[in-house]
Amino acid sequence: MTAVSWLCRPVVLRAFVVLMAAQLLAGAGWATAQAAQRWGWAAAAAVLVTGAAASGCCLWALVRDGERRNAVLFGLAVSGGLILHAAVPHTGAALLYASVWLLPFRAALRPAAALAVAGTAGFAAVSLLFRMESGPLVGNILGLAYSAAMAFLIRQLALTRDRTAEVAEARAREAVLAERTRLAREVHDVLAHSQSAQIVHLEGARLLLGRGQDPAAALDRVERAVRLARTGLEETRRALDALRGQELPLAERLERLAVEFRSVTGDDCTVSVAPDLGPMGAEARLAVARTAQEALTNVRRHAPGASASVTLRRSGRWCELEVRDTGGAPGRPGSPGSPGSPGARLPAGSGYGLVGMRERAELIGGSLTAGPCGEGFGVLLRVPAQGGHDSVEGGTG
Repeated sequence: MTAVSWLCRPVVLRAFVVLMAAQLLAGAGWATAQAAQRWGWAAAAAVLVTGAAASGCCLWALVRDGERRNAVLFGLAVSGGLILHAAVPHTGAALLYASVWLLPFRAALRPAAALAVAGTAGFAAVSLLFRMESGPLVGNILGLAYSAAMAFLIRQLALTRDRTAEVAEARAREAVLAERTRLAREVHDVLAHSQSAQIVHLEGARLLLGRGQDPAAALDRVERAVRLARTGLEETRRALDALRGQELPLAERLERLAVEFRSVTGDDCTVSVAPDLGPMGAEARLAVARTAQEALTNVRRHAPGASASVTLRRSGRWCELEVRDTGGAPGRPGSPGSPGSPGARLPAGSGYGLVGMRERAELIGGSLTAGPCGEGFGVLLRVPAQGGHDSVEGGTG
């Protein structure tokens, strides 16, 4: 790569063009001198014009872009090289070698290949016509063929390198986008879970204090909001640990969510983890933990007074997480049938929480369904059971 970048420097390219121009013009000059000795100055003038024009076409195609135009210019350069070779043997070889070497880089693939073959075949035909010695004939034919083959091979390697770099860059962009999406989901899962419950309790305390009702209940609400803030901070630290590659065992994470639910709501929350779950990948474990967290947050938010259950089990090649509640207590804010309630629960698919849970499941080949279940609401997550080599009860994320 260093050598290629060095060769592409403007100073190096200018020096290359100057040296090639000197080589081509020297060949044309030698052909002119030889033609003058053999046939006189009239023939020499024709050879000089032909050599100068062919050299100019080759150099023009070297320094200017445009595949179609360059193919025409190289065609003229090859023709001029063959004319010089016919007039004075070997004097047009420099034009032919330069053309077959530059063609793959300055013209389209098919015209370049056709002109390379035509130049090599034309050199062989002119040489045979004028009875060139077999040694130089075979050597130059092989040299032209080898030069053309190497030039096309280097062109293909350069194209492959460029395409590989483009693919790598595209994959890097996709990886960055995926990481940003994952971080956004983590931020939502942590902050929405903690802060939504804090807002509920602080709003309740504000209403109680504003109406002058039950200061003890208002204080209890504030204390619960403080505990939630501390829990949210701890959950944020756990999320950062998970991003660094450290993670609590899944069963312990589910039990902590249940303890938090019971401490915040005062309602029951049971956790059941099957002993035969088998291995799960890090993304599957994270999806289970975040879905349980979001589902319990929704129970607190939309079904006050409801008990909840969290069940993690194995079903064939799937691990299933089911979070169910018993429905909110009648008459409590946010419960079914309570005044001003927007409804017992959000329907499946509404709200960023359920959308985020479903997206997380689909990203790892799973699925999520949510909807009414008996008198309450249920969320069922299915993730691949064999998504990795770490066990469910431990391992790193």
